[in-house]
Amino acid sequence: MADSLFDKYQAQAFKAGITPRTDSSRAWFQDKLKTISSLSRRGLLKDPNLVERNRLRSGSMYMYFYDPKNRETLPYYDAFPLVVMVEAAPGGFYGLNLHYLPPPLRAKMLDGLMDITNNKRYDESTKFKLNYNLLKSVSKLKWYAPCFKRYLYKHVEGSAAMVQATEWEIAVFLPTEQFRKSGKRTVWKDSRQKV
Repeated sequence: MADSLFDKYQAQAFKAGITPRTDSSRAWFQDKLKTISSLSRRGLLKDPNLVERNRLRSGSMYMYFYDPKNRETLPYYDAFPLVVMVEAAPGGFYGLNLHYLPPPLRAKMLDGLMDITNNKRYDESTKFKLNYNLLKSVSKLKWYAPCFKRYLYKHVEGSAAMVQATEWEIAVFLPTEQFRKSGKRTVWKDSRQKV
């Protein structure tokens, strides 16, 4: 079985005395993971700590390859989204693609999301309790607007990989965004302006 990138960074955090799911933990992972210079997205989808899924459930986090239906008319798009599924939509779902935020704002968004989980066990049963109305009403989630996207199942390429609750802090800071038609700095600038 292949070594897990997630286990590697969890072990490093443990050795550094980092307490999981805290502000200092998110800051540590953000700082540590920005040093990754190259990362195989296809390889990451096969990480043993991720769970392959064909059926997605609300409140869970996923990564996958995506080829949008209207890619020609979009100013830009993320070909490898990191999405928290919010709710079902005809032919697909609504989700928060956290890649649309720069890492410091992802940390703030994750902090707000961690406050609305269904339990504090952080195991396979843990998920975010989300819906669109909640996103609009919770001040700690104010960064949702540029992240809120509709995805069509027909345009998800292959299977999605579900990110377990124990890996959320690592996943949000991995440099896996793959923006097409524009660079990440432009996307992040636009996102800041939308809030």
